[in-house]
Amino acid sequence: MKRVLTRRVLLRGLGASLALPWMESLRVWGQSVPAGASLPGAPTRMAILFAGCGFHSREWWAKGQGADMELGKVLQPLNDLRDQMVFVRGLYNAEALKGNIHSSQTGNLLSGAPLASGGTIRSGTSVDQVAAQHVGQATKLPSLVLGCEKANPSIHKNYSMLYSSHISWSSPTTPTPLEVYPALAFDQLFGSKGRETDRSVLDAVLEDSNDLRRTISGHDQRTLDEYLNSVREVEKRISQAGKRGELQGWRPTLTGPNIPRPADGIPQDIVEHMRLMCDILVLAFQTDSTRVTTLKLNNDHGALRFPHLGVDYMIHHLLSHTDSDDWLKVNQFFLEQVAYIARRMQGIQEGERTLLDNSMVLLCSSMLTGNHDASSLPVVLLGGGGGKIRGGQNLDYSDQPDRQMCRLYLSMLGKMGIERTEFGDATQPLAEV
Repeated sequence: MKRVLTRRVLLRGLGASLALPWMESLRVWGQSVPAGASLPGAPTRMAILFAGCGFHSREWWAKGQGADMELGKVLQPLNDLRDQMVFVRGLYNAEALKGNIHSSQTGNLLSGAPLASGGTIRSGTSVDQVAAQHVGQATKLPSLVLGCEKANPSIHKNYSMLYSSHISWSSPTTPTPLEVYPALAFDQLFGSKGRETDRSVLDAVLEDSNDLRRTISGHDQRTLDEYLNSVREVEKRISQAGKRGELQGWRPTLTGPNIPRPADGIPQDIVEHMRLMCDILVLAFQTDSTRVTTLKLNNDHGALRFPHLGVDYMIHHLLSHTDSDDWLKVNQFFLEQVAYIARRMQGIQEGERTLLDNSMVLLCSSMLTGNHDASSLPVVLLGGGGGKIRGGQNLDYSDQPDRQMCRLYLSMLGKMGIERTEFGDATQPLAEV
């Protein structure tokens, strides 16, 4: 007999809960289904990744179509994903051209709204939060907003640097809280802050998971094992990183502050920091803890360094003005994070489709190159959008009159079942996406 679960049923233990991945034996995302009716499919998710300061001016390009599409060196980490990719050239944000500086080009990237200057904070509600307002009631978290660099509250060229530190805005005057601590992001998904001990969330739900195994198919038992192993691996890596003192945070306890005073500067191990955030993003979708995420790999006008690449002599922002081989290395490192997320999602089966097929993973930046050129924004979209997006496309809107970036957002909202007649400065979606 098949065990019937709704979306609200989780594995539970002392102070912890663990959402389930898609399984053929369980109706995790559906309500009750009449006899003979087909099971509901997996939901459509939206992930937006941001890399500040644009990319190498001579190596961000694509030629051709489909799996044979030729990619510039920046995009080569995505070579094996070309049939799942839509490369978009020529979209822009008209409001971002008014200030022509980092903050004024980033604060409205996901909204297309006018920005207030002079240190005043006013932007627009970003597309991820518009989506969260519509679909967030069905999940544990309306959205998950992650970052790998702390916010900068200063002023630059008459604009608040909060604009360059946040791409997600819950309202025109409120940037969505940004989580840069992997352990605390993990806690948001699995509720481990409420546990009386510091033991694993998996240990806490072990009895319930063993009961579940006895009621599901052999295929789903393997799916469950793979998923639990993924959660365990992230737990171990967070714990090890905290012991090394290389990340800004570790799992909090009830006997002291939730987090210690963050170390000055940036995480020493940026590779592990970014990879943990990527894994947490995938887990959030896999468990349907949320259907909307943003991951800011760095700030625009950011100060990250990259010693693992042999590039430790200049911060990210200054490096972006060089168009050097080292700048290319940094670009490719960022694209490797995008590729890692996509491959992880591609390897997770949800019925007849994969998690990547059921998702939209957008990579964007607030400028095309490090010289503040925002007349055409870099855009790559991965995933099938629930079977509604055709991959392998190379689209160019450079010579078209209506090339607002917000047209893409209207298209993405539509794939999630959110029909709007306008968003930002756009009144029609992109027909090709």
